[in-house]
Amino acid sequence: MYFDIAMPLTLFAVTLVSMLLNQKTEAKLKGTLEERKLGVWDAVLLVGMMSIMIFVIVFVRQISMVLMVMFLFAYSLLLFTFTYLFAKNRWYIGIIPPAIFVLLYVFFRFFNESVIWNLYLVDVYGLVFAVLITLYLVSLFTWRATAIFGVLITVMDIILVLVTGTMVQAAEATRSLNLPVMVSIPLIPLEITSAGVMMMSLGLGDFFFAGLLGIQTFKRYGKRFAVLSVASMTVSFFIFEVLLLVYLRRPFPGTLMIICGWAPLVLWKEFKNRRSSKEVAGSAAEQETKMPQ
Repeated sequence: MYFDIAMPLTLFAVTLVSMLLNQKTEAKLKGTLEERKLGVWDAVLLVGMMSIMIFVIVFVRQISMVLMVMFLFAYSLLLFTFTYLFAKNRWYIGIIPPAIFVLLYVFFRFFNESVIWNLYLVDVYGLVFAVLITLYLVSLFTWRATAIFGVLITVMDIILVLVTGTMVQAAEATRSLNLPVMVSIPLIPLEITSAGVMMMSLGLGDFFFAGLLGIQTFKRYGKRFAVLSVASMTVSFFIFEVLLLVYLRRPFPGTLMIICGWAPLVLWKEFKNRRSSKEVAGSAAEQETKMPQ
């Protein structure tokens, strides 16, 4: 029987790091984003734009170079923004991390293809960008927008992975560029087949999704319950992954694996809080009627 603890633990660690770092970075990033917030329709539009982008990646093969430049620019801008903000607005320090990233990518892709990039650096950068993307975007979301976005992105993921397969094709197209768009790590316990070491891959979007849910839960219910929700997402992911490895053996929506651990716990918490509020309101009303006139 196959099982894996490496990717679930990686998901747990990245989500927890994003959640804890958000407390230190949110105030500074709010100034950069001018404290903007996404509404419900903004969340719907965002999911729609993501769907269109995935179809463009799959069906317009000629944009591979454009896609590469776009990703490099976005990643470099992200690295520069965080370095600049936390280096006390010193631009000459801010340009160092993105410059190193671009130079490493260009060198290993075009001049010296090596396992150093393909097996190590691409995953290291993938994990770094997963955290940075989460920290950068999460402040845009309200609790309501998060709920709407979570449902829509999961439905979209199910359709594009299980029904049309478009998401899988898009992942293969971007992976061919050796860009850090997903994290691939060997299974633990190690499994070796005739094709080599068995690997598990998870896209940066899935890491962002888990981080978004964890941080928003932190804001609404506090640290302890948020950590519990991250643990629940991790357990859910582990169970789904076992089913995938043993029975399905095919790509599966990571968002579904994550939200199935988060949603039941949060719905229970919401129900419990609302029930407590009604009981408190009922007690207050009863006391008011008993007060002497």
